[in-house]
Amino acid sequence: MDFEIVNGQVEALETDCVVVGVEAEGKLSPSASAIDSAASGYLSELIASGDITGKAGEQLLLPKVPGIKARRVLVVGLGKTDERKDRHYAKLVSAITATLRKSGIGSVLFALDGLASASDDTYRQVRQLVEWSSAELYQYDTTKSKKADPIKLEHINILLGEADTELGEGALLDGVAIANGVSSAREVANLPGNICTPSHLAERAIALAEEFDSIEVEILDEAAMEALGMGALLSVGRGSEQPSRLIVMQYKGAEQGEQPHVLVGKGITFDTGGISLKPGAEMDEMKFDMGGAASVLGTLEAVAEMQLPLNVVGIIAAAENMPSGKATKPGDIITTLSGQTVEVLNTDAEGRLVLCDALTYAARFKPATIVDIATLTGACIIALGHQASGLLSNDDELAAALLDAGEYAADRAWQLPLWDEFQEQLDSNFADIANIGGRPAGTITAACFLSRFTKEYRWAHLDIAGVAWKSGKQKGATGRCVPLLTQYLLDLAEQQGGDEDEHGHEHTH
Repeated sequence: MDFEIVNGQVEALETDCVVVGVEAEGKLSPSASAIDSAASGYLSELIASGDITGKAGEQLLLPKVPGIKARRVLVVGLGKTDERKDRHYAKLVSAITATLRKSGIGSVLFALDGLASASDDTYRQVRQLVEWSSAELYQYDTTKSKKADPIKLEHINILLGEADTELGEGALLDGVAIANGVSSAREVANLPGNICTPSHLAERAIALAEEFDSIEVEILDEAAMEALGMGALLSVGRGSEQPSRLIVMQYKGAEQGEQPHVLVGKGITFDTGGISLKPGAEMDEMKFDMGGAASVLGTLEAVAEMQLPLNVVGIIAAAENMPSGKATKPGDIITTLSGQTVEVLNTDAEGRLVLCDALTYAARFKPATIVDIATLTGACIIALGHQASGLLSNDDELAAALLDAGEYAADRAWQLPLWDEFQEQLDSNFADIANIGGRPAGTITAACFLSRFTKEYRWAHLDIAGVAWKSGKQKGATGRCVPLLTQYLLDLAEQQGGDEDEHGHEHTH
């Protein structure tokens, strides 16, 4: 897929299809007006006859419009100004992309004049168009015998004025990098558990290091983890034939002495619940329980492609949680890498066990910040549904940075409290801490557990259980939180380098 910023008079530009907008009550956008003039009032006649009204989401594909170079015109309704929030803009991009795919169009020119979004931020509008159209064009066929038909739409051009061209080109670079990271995260998360094992995740990380010179990878096997004392992570994979792995990726974009920002991903490649076995219904979706790991892989790819001037460490705690004669049992006591002991009351609360050792291991990098990402609790879906990631943190400034990044990237999170009062639910008579705190505030007590291993650092936790995949007819991974995490790192790069990054454009928001 090629993306390009183009300049010029819309009526004189050659393309298979030009997309123009009509606002509520039939008000032509500037590009639609230019086409209307070149076509001797053709669009005005359609408005007068009621064929186009400008209602939000409306579409009309017109072949052979006279007086212009484009072979087709797709007129889309933009609706009223208050109908152009991110949700509406995303739906519009989705609907346009579906029409273009169905029509077998090879090239398209978007000439929406900045009117499709409520935001007047050109960089953000262009980047979202790139990200969202790419997401719509993603198709999974890796494990199908009949491969998907190739998508004919190969060239997406965006019309901007010359003054905005540099900004737009920067948005394209960033948008394509993020879109690639999202697609990679979706691809690895969509793979079944018999293919995407902890060893497969390690191979993905190694392939990333082979693609980018800026990334180095180290894989710790079970013997190495045993020698270190990672009793929590190893306890989770004990019942599986698949060996666990700790995957460490270092992206080096800044000076060697500059403190890195660490991302830690939960990589449970399949979660049966272990001895605390899950119900059978929809258990197949537990192949998505490595969504946090997938988002770390995708973010590292995006960061390397953008060549951000930061040091970033990605750590993936990878294991398969299976029931067997060797599996950890409820009531077992394990010793974590930190030396703290844990009473395992429920083997299905395993994500926090692999993460706690990975969070302790991350301390050796002397991180500026640590963010862990995990499909951690069903309680998060009850609290926030499938819209927002849950965010908990021991640092208000870090939490605010992540919330802002999510808002800007349209990959939103919502903060929950991390009060000391919740910690009491994790009290154990037999160990330093229990691995569950009962039904109340399950998302918060899971974060409370992790907070015991991150006291020395600025740390935040993203619970993505509600957003990492979709069920039903649209079943599949979403690639969240790659946009949020990448935006967070973009913002950090900006703060270090002034208001402009190495692409020469501003991201401030």
